[in-house]
Amino acid sequence: MRKLRVGVLDVVQTPSRALWPWLMNANLAGIMPQVVSAWCEQAGHRVSYSCFTGIGDPLGELPDDLDLLFISAYTTAAPFVYALSHLFRRRGVVTALGGPHARCYPEDAARFFDYVCGFTDHAVIDEILHECAPHTPIGRHLSAAEQPREFVPLAERWKFVEAAIAKAPTIKCVGMLSSMGCPYACSFCIDSTVPYQPLSLTQLSEDLRFLHRTMPHAVVGWHDPSFGVRFDAVLDTIEDGIRPGRMRHIAECPLSVLSEPHAERLKRNGFRALLPGVESWFDAGDKTKTRLTGLDKVRQVADQARMVARHIPYVRVNFLFGLDADQGSEPFELVKRFLDLAPGVFAAYSLLTAYGQAAPMNLDYQRAGRVLPFPFQFLDGHQAMNVRPRHYAWPEFYDRVVDVGRYAFSPRAVARRFAGARGGARWMQLAEAVSWSRRTGYHAQIRRLLDTDAALRRFMDGKTDQLPQFYRDGLKQQLGPLYGALPEGARTHDHLAYLHGAA
Repeated sequence: MRKLRVGVLDVVQTPSRALWPWLMNANLAGIMPQVVSAWCEQAGHRVSYSCFTGIGDPLGELPDDLDLLFISAYTTAAPFVYALSHLFRRRGVVTALGGPHARCYPEDAARFFDYVCGFTDHAVIDEILHECAPHTPIGRHLSAAEQPREFVPLAERWKFVEAAIAKAPTIKCVGMLSSMGCPYACSFCIDSTVPYQPLSLTQLSEDLRFLHRTMPHAVVGWHDPSFGVRFDAVLDTIEDGIRPGRMRHIAECPLSVLSEPHAERLKRNGFRALLPGVESWFDAGDKTKTRLTGLDKVRQVADQARMVARHIPYVRVNFLFGLDADQGSEPFELVKRFLDLAPGVFAAYSLLTAYGQAAPMNLDYQRAGRVLPFPFQFLDGHQAMNVRPRHYAWPEFYDRVVDVGRYAFSPRAVARRFAGARGGARWMQLAEAVSWSRRTGYHAQIRRLLDTDAALRRFMDGKTDQLPQFYRDGLKQQLGPLYGALPEGARTHDHLAYLHGAA
């Protein structure tokens, strides 16, 4: 096999001039792009790795003489990476896409990449390296039977980790995994059908020891979809050889495992932020380990969130608006009630989004004709909701979303959270409030357009596939100079591809 010049580009965000990406996005670097980089080096190839945080020129971060380029991206970055792939392919570079977008929309991505990777293990990467050939007009879709059962040790991929966190000016966060998949079955989630798979605790212990020796002040960012399911085993491993409290941690941890003894143990071991998901007051009860609904669930979750916040400085609870279980004003009013009962807890919310093949429920949405052909760029959980709500007309839905946003990020509510938080978490609360206030302003703009822009209303009601001017302008503005590099057909996609493939 000839020796290749391989590029690996981890696209965390599309281009942005905002302060937040400069401060924090390097800490969102993915583990898998670093693992792929290490696998390519192990095979004897020359590798150039870059994490694109939204700042700078992605083309300038990679060599001009690449043979093969791997890109990892979320769906919201799809037009951006389609344009990048087009530019590199014109130079004769073979391109491959991995990450969430490749899993959710493989048919669409194959129009613009030579290889599209679903579950990716060492064998998939080896096959691409051995063949490394252009595939047009449709790229090859490769996928392993399951997610990898082991990863390259942190020490062996450390130079790629360093390259990412070198872009973080203040907080330095290093990603870790103790498991893959998820034991819960939330119908909207990309991991809902991926079996829960523990990873080696021996390797985890070695990685933590290496990190503590090499960068003792780094923050460990746990990428597990549900950290803490093997609570005692993983915490024993964290404590093995590292004195409790010597490292700091952030994790997305379900409320179902957050008893007070567990919260106390997390505190002793330096956990500074937890992000439990509640999602709905009427659905998705597995993560909260309760059969209660409505106001009873609000009171129980608020009590538990306050308890956790006594031990962990920053607690952010996540909600999802637009689920079929929601009707009327109650789901939104209950979020406001939760904010009153747990003032020191940050409440984040997203709009329901059906990401292609991410979850079986998306087939039901497509069969019912409820999925809208929004460009990928807007599918980030707040710029657009691509599923028409079951129990709401759009004006009512956005009225309620805007009302919750204004309540949650009013000066009074922000001041209450600031007073209820501790230490550096106060400033994190304040910074996030500024960002989320802008989202509320954006939602209010969409609500006004529903009354004044007939084309936008027809599009969102599913009466036409013609993209409104508001979104065409937004796509062009967000892509900037790369808009002109979009290949033919990249501005639209088959929003019913999952259904067509299942027919």
